[in-house]
Amino acid sequence: MRWIARLALIAATSAQALACGAAEVGLTDASARAFVARQDAAWNARDARAFAATFTPDAVFIDQAIGSDGKLIANGRSTLPQATAQSRRFFARTQFHETVVVDRVAIAADARSGQVFAHTTTRLKAPTRTYCARTEQTLVLARGHLLSRGQTDTDIRCARSAMDRRKVAAPNRA
Repeated sequence: MRWIARLALIAATSAQALACGAAEVGLTDASARAFVARQDAAWNARDARAFAATFTPDAVFIDQAIGSDGKLIANGRSTLPQATAQSRRFFARTQFHETVVVDRVAIAADARSGQVFAHTTTRLKAPTRTYCARTEQTLVLARGHLLSRGQTDTDIRCARSAMDRRKVAAPNRA
């Protein structure tokens, strides 16, 4: 009879551990990439609340650019409430689509935190413009949830795509 009680206790403990999900396992490359994909989806859906929910309350946002001389130029620093308000204003006046490509994920030895290095391409519809940036985020596991402690965006010159080069090389002769 005791072995049945022990088996039931082991089964209950295992089920409880499984219910806690991947957060108990720690940060993985796949979970970091999925997290960034969820952020990108919220941003492109113009959902400031969902986007803000992916950050810790003390998150810091840094905007900077690389000047023509190669030096960093600080453009601003925001708290989460400030960044959320700026996002709402941007969403209200701009039609855009942003694409994020994760270049690298670096996970801490304890798998409770890590850094994500990515690049973004933002295409505005009116006026038609394309902006590119390198982004960095520090991710942390907090109370079973993966969150970002903030984001640093460094505006960079966009690389010309192969399509742009073809248009220059072979202009339309219609």
